Amino acid sequence: MKKLILAEKPSVAKNIADATKASRKDGYFEGDRYIITWAFGHLLQLYDAVDYDPSMKIWKMDRFPFIPDHFQYKLKSDPSKKKTDAGAARQMKIIKELMGREDVEGIISATDDDREGQIIADEIIGYLQPGKPVERILLNEWTIDEVNRGLQELKPNEEMKSLQDAGFGRQIADWLIGINLTSVATLKYRLPGGKSPLLNIGRVLMPTLKIIYDRDKEIENFKVTSYYRLKGIFKTGDNKTLEGFYTLKKQDKFEKPEEIEGLKAIQKLLKDRQAKVISRDVKQKKEYPPMLFNLSALQGQITGKYKGWTSDKVLKTAQQLYEKKLITYPRTASSVLDESLKEKAAKVLNVHKKGHPCEDQIRFHTSRRVFDSKKVESHSAIIPTYVHPTKLSEGEQIVYDAVRNRFLAQFMPLAISEDTVLTLKPLDTEGVDGVFISKGKIQVEAGWKQVEGIDAREVLLPDVKKDEILDIAGTDLVKVDRKPPKPHTEKTLLKVMETCGRRYEEKDQEEMMMAILSGFSIGTPATRAETIKKLKTAGYIKTKGKSLSCTDLGRKLVETLPARDLFDLEYTGRLEKTLSDIEKKKYSRHEFLDMIVAFVRESVDKIKDAKGFGVGTEGQILHSEPAGICPECGGEILENRSAFGCSNWKKKDCKFVIWKKNRLMEAIGKEVTFDMVKILLQYGKVGLKDCISKKSGKHFNAIAYYDKDPEKNRYDWRLEFINDRQGIIREK
Repeated sequence: MKKLILAEKPSVAKNIADATKASRKDGYFEGDRYIITWAFGHLLQLYDAVDYDPSMKIWKMDRFPFIPDHFQYKLKSDPSKKKTDAGAARQMKIIKELMGREDVEGIISATDDDREGQIIADEIIGYLQPGKPVERILLNEWTIDEVNRGLQELKPNEEMKSLQDAGFGRQIADWLIGINLTSVATLKYRLPGGKSPLLNIGRVLMPTLKIIYDRDKEIENFKVTSYYRLKGIFKTGDNKTLEGFYTLKKQDKFEKPEEIEGLKAIQKLLKDRQAKVISRDVKQKKEYPPMLFNLSALQGQITGKYKGWTSDKVLKTAQQLYEKKLITYPRTASSVLDESLKEKAAKVLNVHKKGHPCEDQIRFHTSRRVFDSKKVESHSAIIPTYVHPTKLSEGEQIVYDAVRNRFLAQFMPLAISEDTVLTLKPLDTEGVDGVFISKGKIQVEAGWKQVEGIDAREVLLPDVKKDEILDIAGTDLVKVDRKPPKPHTEKTLLKVMETCGRRYEEKDQEEMMMAILSGFSIGTPATRAETIKKLKTAGYIKTKGKSLSCTDLGRKLVETLPARDLFDLEYTGRLEKTLSDIEKKKYSRHEFLDMIVAFVRESVDKIKDAKGFGVGTEGQILHSEPAGICPECGGEILENRSAFGCSNWKKKDCKFVIWKKNRLMEAIGKEVTFDMVKILLQYGKVGLKDCISKKSGKHFNAIAYYDKDPEKNRYDWRLEFINDRQGIIREK
């Protein structure tokens, strides 16, 4: 008899087949003891609303909230073709046949060891109902040694019930919130003519959008203020110089008018004077390497260091390395290793230090900064496996090197720096009560920084002694403008999501780690990258370089959508922690879903009763004034994200609309803007300068009209092409 192993992806199935010496078949591998097949992630999805009730094909406000009595699954659909995904159907047929074989006595779930991985297999097993015992293999990597070890330590799948409950709870909660709030928000704020942009409303999307919105508002509301610092320039006997800043009672920044006048007076008193070194304080500082990577830290490191990288790209690349058996499971929140991994880590270290330029300095140890089971939740930090990589892509090499180097850095000597603080007191200067402070830093031992490739910045001071007398070579009153906060990047956004907006100082690192592991966060390591990607796709945020900011649509959504709890980081953090508590058997799936249903009902009612925020019908997203008067009914023409439409589209069924996306305008390199439409509606035409034909590449000027075709009963653009010397030469 044999057991059927169900992997999450073909690449993982191949790794298991390599370990069990199974041969390739059509859609599966087979060996003496095991048959291995695979899913492609989720092969199933929850029913759409229309699957429960055909009348839901047409959205109507009175049909929401829509809450099924029980939830059902169907084969994954292909959104582009609006039918069942052929690949999913084919693989499901293979899995069903294999589960039904008489020589298959049981099933082993070998999907990823996390909430989502658990339900990928459980969905399929529940859907097919094979009636055979199910076991679970739990691995952190897919090397041959680990696969064979895992097959000897199988657990009954029933023991994973709490993880399954959390996974299904998350899935159903997101369905209820997404289907209901997306539908009613889209209906409430639809465009003229009934053509609506889909307003994607989600449990994790909204608080993430709010984080970016809050930073945007901080920047907008920031008022530039200034302060002054008095810099002194000192010269030693051998003509070496150093700089220091004037400090009075621990204050070195001065902004009141009387303080600034006082600094100017001190400048005069210091001219041609000397100063005495009244103290020389030298301290050695030990610098520990950064903690091992969890997923958020890895994403932050790569997106912050390399152009063109997104957190989603980092996750996908790390997943590829994991499936190639090169790194451990990447979707982890932990920054340390479980203590049971000491022997394994020593083996991995010996493999990777051989031939390394710092080989002689790398020494294995079991410090609690690296091994601490109390700070591990489900999965340990990301480290390399003992497998050496071959033929990595450029992107894979970047991520792999980051993981390997961070691992090696833990076993390098500490970096040691020497910080020097000089205190200089001006001499013979009555009325100068303060001192000048000069600071310097020297890297004594580079230690782990050699592995991480960090070049320490050294601020060298001349070798001056206590009580030495220096000449005051000059002073400079320096004005410093306080700078506004910087826009969020994916790196900073991930950190806020991970800590649910709570800030931790470096000294509170342990508290921060425990807070992260509690589950109180925005999303999970596995979902945060996808959340940021969805915000961009939905048109809620935009990027400029590495900076993220809200679009006008995103801002308006935050400011007006009445389901306010969705934007509350504390509320969302509690929901995510509740899911984590379900995994730990501290909370039930049914209690969680009852809470979600109540929230959905309340939020739907609030949106129904709210005033529109102007995605088309009751205001404007981008301008507080109308673009002009409707030529059909005399209503106001209002701008939204996609078009300029008549405000009377609902009251008088006026269908006049000017869409921003237009083939003719795109063909001549022009955008339909607010100013263009304003002139067009006022004068009946608008001049366009420096148009360019995408076909010929020629530049020209033109006059644009927006005429109604009586036969087709619709408006469209018409151009008159202009030659500067001959006037109008032809129309299109």
